[in-house]
Amino acid sequence: MSIDIGIAKKERVAVSEHLSKLLADTYSLYLKTHSFHWNVTGPHFRSLHTMFEEQYNELWTAADEVAERIRTLDVYAPGSYSQFAKLTSIKEETGVPDWKNMIEQLVEGHEAAAATARQAIRVAADDGDEGTADLITGRLKEHEKTAWMLRSMLK
Repeated sequence: MSIDIGIAKKERVAVSEHLSKLLADTYSLYLKTHSFHWNVTGPHFRSLHTMFEEQYNELWTAADEVAERIRTLDVYAPGSYSQFAKLTSIKEETGVPDWKNMIEQLVEGHEAAAATARQAIRVAADDGDEGTADLITGRLKEHEKTAWMLRSMLK
């Protein structure tokens, strides 16, 4: 049965392309945060270990919501590391930085994801996809708030 939700295929595909970038950013940020959770050391170990766990759990749930929105628009969601690597704006970390650099990288990552979300909101709004714009607005607010909280730890 074909989809008929009031948004033409061309617009659904365009919105999904931006959602796919947001999904890649979300998943990449999830991986980085989870790695930092496993590998953090230093005087703030306990608080950072716990905070990173809260953050990666939130990102995991968010990735599922974004992917399901792509599917709602009748487009297949990317789901491989190679696809995410091509789509993400999050810088990969292959080493183990100190706790302060972990926080700095996560601030940068959340700000990059916020920028990706902001672009996606514009496309969704222009294409009459209020449902996607609403979902992404929530993601934008979460990334901005998390960046602020992390940044505050650096002062």
